[in-house]
Amino acid sequence: MTDVCAKQRVPVQTSAVVVLTDNTRPAIPPPSPPSDSPTRTEQPCTPIEDFSLDDGDGVAAQRKVRFANGWRVLDAEAVALRNLATLYDTDESAQEHFSNAVESVVTSRRSGAKLVVTGVGKSGHIGRKLVATFQSLGIPTVFLHPTEALHGDLGLLEPNDTVLLISFSGKSPELLQLMPHLGPSLRLVALTSHRRSEDCELLQARPDGLLLPAPIPEPEKVALGVSAPTTSTTVTLSLGDALAMAVAKELHADISTVFAANHPGGAIGAATKQ
Repeated sequence: MTDVCAKQRVPVQTSAVVVLTDNTRPAIPPPSPPSDSPTRTEQPCTPIEDFSLDDGDGVAAQRKVRFANGWRVLDAEAVALRNLATLYDTDESAQEHFSNAVESVVTSRRSGAKLVVTGVGKSGHIGRKLVATFQSLGIPTVFLHPTEALHGDLGLLEPNDTVLLISFSGKSPELLQLMPHLGPSLRLVALTSHRRSEDCELLQARPDGLLLPAPIPEPEKVALGVSAPTTSTTVTLSLGDALAMAVAKELHADISTVFAANHPGGAIGAATKQ
């Protein structure tokens, strides 16, 4: 197989995707921050149709299609993450939203309360992963399924808890049904695709709630031909990781020691003992 962009490509592991970097390709200026109707700001390094994978045994076409299908996902998710980073780097409103979300979780913890994460579908799966991350960083966190909450699990909520609602659309029916039961003593943070709180249906009933924007540069249907959660879950997970790290660094003087104490097992645990 010939190289795609240069003689060598080095995989760099991020928290959500593997981005193929290029040491010889000319630098591309950072993309402009996404607008309210964001558009893609980066282009693929080489058009897929220009790749030559012919190895003379008649399977080149199939290999090309497989590679193209996978590569487009990696490229779309890498672009989505870059746009998200640019948004938080350049947009004062996004920075304020993030700071407020960190303050909410920190305040809950310092008052003896906890973080509660809720969501359904793929957002629920992302939420469960984030619970594990927060816990490992010494931030007491639990997952609350919104349907089970209405059948008795509301009992795990306590005054001063922060509730992180994850919904890319900002209007998941299960979460909307839960909203009336989240009392004023609870702090609410909605992690959605919206840029403004007034556009998020979840927050319309709770104007005191906080927004954590996680938009994508273009719909997944446009980027990949199907609306399966891909770029949206990538940016959601990454922003959740960013929130966890920011909270942990504010709560703990030595985050590494806390993490090592909470994660003694596996290869990570072995590495922290060296």
